[in-house]
Amino acid sequence: MVSTADRTGRVPASTTGRSTSALLRGGLLVLDAALIIVFAALGNRSHDTGLGIVDVLTTAAPFLCAWALATALMRSARRPSRVLPDGLVIWAGTVIGGMVLRVLFGLGGAPLSFVLVAASSLAVLLIGRRLVTGLLMPATRT
Repeated sequence: MVSTADRTGRVPASTTGRSTSALLRGGLLVLDAALIIVFAALGNRSHDTGLGIVDVLTTAAPFLCAWALATALMRSARRPSRVLPDGLVIWAGTVIGGMVLRVLFGLGGAPLSFVLVAASSLAVLLIGRRLVTGLLMPATRT
């Protein structure tokens, strides 16, 4: 293992800044996934379809898969608070991909009312998170 510390044992500021920044970016991606799980839990609660961990994760799974793919395609891990174009593409990919996967997984249909509620809820959660963290931590936008 290669150490970045100098002879005095200190780690250069540029190295610690990068690792802190990577940790922060990773945390924001985990927050996105958590928000999608919250979306699923709220949906399950409002439709009395179960709040057990398996119930919620089953509901969230298609949206989490679509979000992960969209995030990877946009290479958004480097700029997790950028709204344009990253946030909009990830939101659209999560909604559209999640609906398609929901049907393919046999978890139900995608009636227009559900698509509209899911799209607006996920916009508030995913794009809203980017707006807030982008304002509070501008370095995560670039």
